[in-house]
Amino acid sequence: MNYWQSGLAGIVFGLFAMGFSCPSASADDTSQPEDPSRSAKQQACQMNKSIQVTMNYLLYLPEDYSSREAWPLILFLHGAGERGDNLDLVKKHGPPKLIEAGKEFPFIVVSPQCPKGRWWQPFELAAVIDEIVATYHVDQDQIYVTGLSMGGFGTWALAAYQPDRFAAIVPICGGGEPAMTRLYASVPAWVFHGAKDNVVPLERSEAMVEALRKAGGNVKFTVDPEAYHDSWTTAYDNPDLYTWLLEQKR
Repeated sequence: MNYWQSGLAGIVFGLFAMGFSCPSASADDTSQPEDPSRSAKQQACQMNKSIQVTMNYLLYLPEDYSSREAWPLILFLHGAGERGDNLDLVKKHGPPKLIEAGKEFPFIVVSPQCPKGRWWQPFELAAVIDEIVATYHVDQDQIYVTGLSMGGFGTWALAAYQPDRFAAIVPICGGGEPAMTRLYASVPAWVFHGAKDNVVPLERSEAMVEALRKAGGNVKFTVDPEAYHDSWTTAYDNPDLYTWLLEQKR
């Protein structure tokens, strides 16, 4: 299992390893049948458990935030190198880097930080969005998710987890499960990748784009012929990307 396959396995494991087993009956459990030979081989069980989500994030509000009742929201997912507990790392690439340099966006921008040694978990990211929607003036018909490298994988995974939530997705040099694209074929996507990427092969995005198109999806695919793994700098520097995002509504 390679580096990126293990990461995807971690995403899937995070969804299903939270405890779905049925506890064994105790010796004094009077609800069990007295005659074991007549009992069912399987028991009907139900789990009802709250899962604590703690995550640090950067928050950007437009300068004239108070002038509007609702704003589009971009959720930005960083790559593996920015994991940890130092939010300054998240400012190395993408929208947080541009904001730090003085760029203004007509979006609320939320940039969470994945803890060291972990991978993006869709249920945790959904909780972050829930928190932002409950706290700030978000146009829920204009929620977008984008990410680079590990964040590109996270973008594909989150789209599959909550396909009805997003107005558009922008995965950059990532990959995912092509069979899952049918779940979010109605969500517009703009995919970026470098032709010379030697970390996440171009084929990972090609497979996702092909599957989306076969499912009837609305997908744009930009391959930078000279880019290696860093195909995100030119993507996020492109003003057409943000114009396109604003045109997409759920």
